[in-house]
Amino acid sequence: MIHQLPAHIGYILHEQARAYHGAGVGLLSLKSFYNGEAQYAIGSRRFVVNDASYFILNHGQFYDIQIEADRPIESLCLFFAPDFANDVRHSISNGADRLLNEPQSPISSPAFFERSYPHNQSVSPALMRLRVALSHGQSDQAWLIEQFHLIMQRLLDMQANIYREVASVPAMRAVTREELYRRLHYAREYAEALFTTPITLDDMARVACMSPNHLLRTFKHVFGQTPYQYVIAKRIAYAQELLRSTDQCVTDICFAVGFTSLGSFSWWFRQRVGVSPTSYRCQNR
Repeated sequence: MIHQLPAHIGYILHEQARAYHGAGVGLLSLKSFYNGEAQYAIGSRRFVVNDASYFILNHGQFYDIQIEADRPIESLCLFFAPDFANDVRHSISNGADRLLNEPQSPISSPAFFERSYPHNQSVSPALMRLRVALSHGQSDQAWLIEQFHLIMQRLLDMQANIYREVASVPAMRAVTREELYRRLHYAREYAEALFTTPITLDDMARVACMSPNHLLRTFKHVFGQTPYQYVIAKRIAYAQELLRSTDQCVTDICFAVGFTSLGSFSWWFRQRVGVSPTSYRCQNR
């Protein structure tokens, strides 16, 4: 269902579907999904959005989305009008005197870091309140407009905090650090979306438009582990989930999470978890 707000604010898409495929150019938007996941593609970049995260897509960005599941996946997507983010930023970053004389910002809207974000204590509670209200038929426009302002303010606060992360990226110039941060996240998002496939360092470097060695060095500096270690961690975490929640045999799980050798899977699982896959299942069933 689409909840249309005034044109200078935006609109909300709140739906459920087992399958969906679409492509287009949209407004600045926040994408969230529950009880499943959605796969986004922007050129060669890949992003996965699920119960643990939400995704920010900038205004005017072409994208492709795909959902395929055996149960309905709930989507809650907020679309912000072109100048809305800038108006909110202008309001929270200037004093009362300037706001009275200049109620609307004369500069262009901010560009967000286009990536998925783990649910947090700032944006996510407001998003959950909105989800619950819409699920129970709450569609009062005045309340929805207030929520849009609140969520955008928290998104802008979050972006300000991200610039503190950017400062840790090893580069001399601020503009270089910002671009390098974006590219490192392109690589990590790609791995996040495709870790069950035979992904390589060269694949990740190509998506990030970096040399493999440069990606290897800077990825470890910023994220605390190498690209391969990150992929292994994702595979083992997924294997743990499957061992707890399904009756699939260990061999099937091995291949489902991206390993090509049962011996390698068992070795990495024991290294990371401390017990064999079979023992882990026995302890957690």
